[in-house]
Amino acid sequence: MNREEALRLVKEQITEQRYQHTLGVMETSIILAKRYGADPKKAELAAIFHDYAKFRPKDEMKEIILSQKMAEDLLIYNSELWHAPVGAYLVEKEAGITDPEILDAIRYHTSGRVKMTLLDKIVFLADYIEPGRAFPGVDAVRETTKEHLDLAVIETLRNTIFFLMKRNQAVYPDTFHTYNDLILKFKEKME
Repeated sequence: MNREEALRLVKEQITEQRYQHTLGVMETSIILAKRYGADPKKAELAAIFHDYAKFRPKDEMKEIILSQKMAEDLLIYNSELWHAPVGAYLVEKEAGITDPEILDAIRYHTSGRVKMTLLDKIVFLADYIEPGRAFPGVDAVRETTKEHLDLAVIETLRNTIFFLMKRNQAVYPDTFHTYNDLILKFKEKME
C-alpha cells in the first residue's frame, strides 16, 4: 500500500489534530528507521496506521478484544491502551495489511513488549517524540534518541510509568515487563 492511500484511509478514521500527530509520527519513524537500520517503508506504514482505531467506540473495541481473544486484562486497565491491539486487528481486516512486523509495531506502540523488535521500538518512540509533542521529559528523550535507541525507549517507559503513578493510575504489566527486559539487557551490555 502506498503512502497516499494509507493516509487517506487513516484520515477517515481520526480527527484533524490526530492526523497531524500521525504525520509527525510518520516522519519521525522514517528518520529513526534510516538512522538505526530498519525498513523505512515498514516504519512509514506502521506509523501511519498506529492510531487507526483511536476514535472507535469503546464498546466496539471491547467487543473486538473479547471476540478475538486478545489479552482480557486490557479491559482492567486504561482504555487508552485498547486502540493499539484493536488497531492492529482492524488494519489487517479493513486495510489488508498482513505483514506481522507492521501489525506488531501497531499492536505494541502503547504498552511495549518483552523482546521488542527494532520496528516496535521505532514506532513506540516516534509516537512519544514526534515534533508536535510538548511535555516534561520529551526533549531529553529526543536527545537520547539521537545516540541510543534502547536507552531512549527505557527513558520513555520510565517517564510513562512515573506519569501514571503520579496520577494514581494502574500501569499495564507489559509496560513494566518491557522496562525490565530492556534495562536488564542494557545493564548486561554495560558490564
